[in-house]
Amino acid sequence: MKNEVTMDSLIIENAVLRAELSEVKGKLAYFMELLSSSRRKQFGVSSEKSIYDGIFAQPELFPNNQTEVHVFGSEAADEAPPAPKNKPIKKGEMNTRLSAGLPIETVECVLPDDEQGCPQCGEQMHVIGKEIVRRELKFTPAEATIIEYVRYTYGCRPCERAETEAQLVKAPMPPQLIKGSMCAPETVAHIAAEKCVMGAPLYRQEQDWRRKGIPITRQTMASWLIRCSEDYLEPIYEELHRRMLLGDLLHSDDTIFQVLREPGKPAQSESRMWLYRTSCDVEHPIVLYDYQPDRSKERPREFLAGFSGYLLTDGYTAYHTLPENIVVVGCLAHVRSKFTDALKCLKEAERPGSLALEGKKYCDHLFDLERDIKDEPFSERFKLRNEKASPILNEFRIWLDAVSPHISSKSKLGTAVGYAMNQWKYVIRYLLDGRIECSNNRGERSIKPFVINRKNFLFADSVAGARAAAVLHSMTETAKESSLDPYEYLSYVFRNARASNIRGDADLLEKLLPENAPQSCRARLDARK
Repeated sequence: MKNEVTMDSLIIENAVLRAELSEVKGKLAYFMELLSSSRRKQFGVSSEKSIYDGIFAQPELFPNNQTEVHVFGSEAADEAPPAPKNKPIKKGEMNTRLSAGLPIETVECVLPDDEQGCPQCGEQMHVIGKEIVRRELKFTPAEATIIEYVRYTYGCRPCERAETEAQLVKAPMPPQLIKGSMCAPETVAHIAAEKCVMGAPLYRQEQDWRRKGIPITRQTMASWLIRCSEDYLEPIYEELHRRMLLGDLLHSDDTIFQVLREPGKPAQSESRMWLYRTSCDVEHPIVLYDYQPDRSKERPREFLAGFSGYLLTDGYTAYHTLPENIVVVGCLAHVRSKFTDALKCLKEAERPGSLALEGKKYCDHLFDLERDIKDEPFSERFKLRNEKASPILNEFRIWLDAVSPHISSKSKLGTAVGYAMNQWKYVIRYLLDGRIECSNNRGERSIKPFVINRKNFLFADSVAGARAAAVLHSMTETAKESSLDPYEYLSYVFRNARASNIRGDADLLEKLLPENAPQSCRARLDARK
């Protein structure tokens, strides 16, 4: 009897230990995934490209809706990936791509007068030909110039001789950009372009000004930017906002932004910079940033008041509380990135034939279809998507339902599957209209310039500075999307707006919009290529 009790207790204790060991192994695997993912984000490449891209065999649809785990394309995964094709570099290619509008400075290589005698007979030689041997690109850094305004005063000689009251007339003066300030339109445009386009924070610009012998402080530059943003750029921003809401297809995204002196919040708290932009269906693209103190659901609702149509976003739940007239479309790229993260957490030997690779292949095939039809008209794109992409999406959903019960929701793969299922009804909405893109990559690309610049200037000192940053980045990014030179465009706006009240002059406001900028504001080469 005693031995039987001992054996039973040992069996129970063994079962408990096995359960605990299984739990510990599960937690260890979860933490190893987190460690691997963290190290990869910190030290690895951010690109999602891998040797498995493009290795795809058309999957067969599940017969009779069988919910079995089916790994398609496994044979193709075992094959060696195709060797990458290196684009040959053409000799002198840059020389042929230089803008034809660049000035040319000619250096003529001639013989000195005392060396022009014939080596054979000593007679004077003459020129019989010349050739362009090579070309060099010379760049001269910007130079500062002081503009001195001299105003003339005019008087009447006959009145002076008659000893009557002198009638004096002074010549008119062009208005100042900022009353009482020494800044010229080109100066503020240069500071704004350096900060918002080139990512040079004001303290670095201050150092550069000093090296040129000009003691302009960062506080002065910040004051100029805020004042010009409020007086001249905000009316243009508001008009672009109004025009953006008239469309029916937008992208949105947001990122963190720190403001040191924000009322009611500590300096270490996080604010948000929201992004809204038009899509590929408009002739004149608009990119707008919107600074807000938080990430509440009211922020997109307030900015998009009056808008009706499709909104491409990530999976943030605040977008899902928008009014019914705004149809939220999910991002397939976010779904693929989750499976890519799960794939990268696996050992190299475990990746071929894995569920993570299989999920990624579904996404890759959908993106391949989008690349094939990207140049088609929107109506044809709508038709081809429903013919070719819809069956893949249906099979993808069956696959998700099949694998979901068999994996841990805390693993990277479980996170990817769970995200895809939660976002499914939003992701598949890109089938509703041929103009809708299957991902929010357009919005992601537009918010990236601000994110890169933020790594340099880190924060805004005040709410006014944060709002100015939103407006200035909106102007420069919209200018870039419109193939304008941001510096030339801002200079054009400041020169023309300083002479009038832009808020009360509808004709001037129309003239200063990016779409109506003169040819002098056009970029000589498209910097996006």
